[in-house]
Amino acid sequence: MKLSVVFKSLRSYPALRVVTVSLQSRAFQPDFIPRDPKSKPVRHKYPAFYDPYGPRPPPSDKIIWLAEQIAALSPKERNFIGPTLRDRLRHPKIQPVLVEGMDLGPDGGSGAGSSKAEKKKVEKIAFDVKLVKFDAVAKIKVIKEVRASTNLGLKEAKDLVEKVPVLIKQGITKEEANDIIEKIKAVGGVAVME
Repeated sequence: MKLSVVFKSLRSYPALRVVTVSLQSRAFQPDFIPRDPKSKPVRHKYPAFYDPYGPRPPPSDKIIWLAEQIAALSPKERNFIGPTLRDRLRHPKIQPVLVEGMDLGPDGGSGAGSSKAEKKKVEKIAFDVKLVKFDAVAKIKVIKEVRASTNLGLKEAKDLVEKVPVLIKQGITKEEANDIIEKIKAVGGVAVME
């Protein structure tokens, strides 16, 4: 008896209606006005450059006077404006950009007035180890040594060794590079430091 009551209560709710109309119909957009197919496209006038802050008011008389005073200074005096303002406003000093390790072209990024006397040979601190060749008999030993020195898996080390000549390790110290070269030489391979 109780089971029939449950079925009756389920049937008493109206069934969900099935939507048969496309949900992306334009009828739901009251502000939609269809475009006239014969009309020409609208040409908008854009400003010469985009200013995210909008139009600015003209500078005050004080700013104009200050700009005239700065323009009247000699070039030597103008060079002191930036550091003096930085100190006065307590801004941090701008750190120079380090260009060590960057490829700056054939001139090394220096200006046209640089001379050869200014260029100094910088001692290299990071080295690469390159596997050049190995004996076919010692292939397995070379793979094991490459795997130990690079922390690669067996398959990755095997693939690396088969691509000879190939870089094994990059950006290491001279002592580490010499150590790896000696170990590879001991098992029957030839490696060089670059």
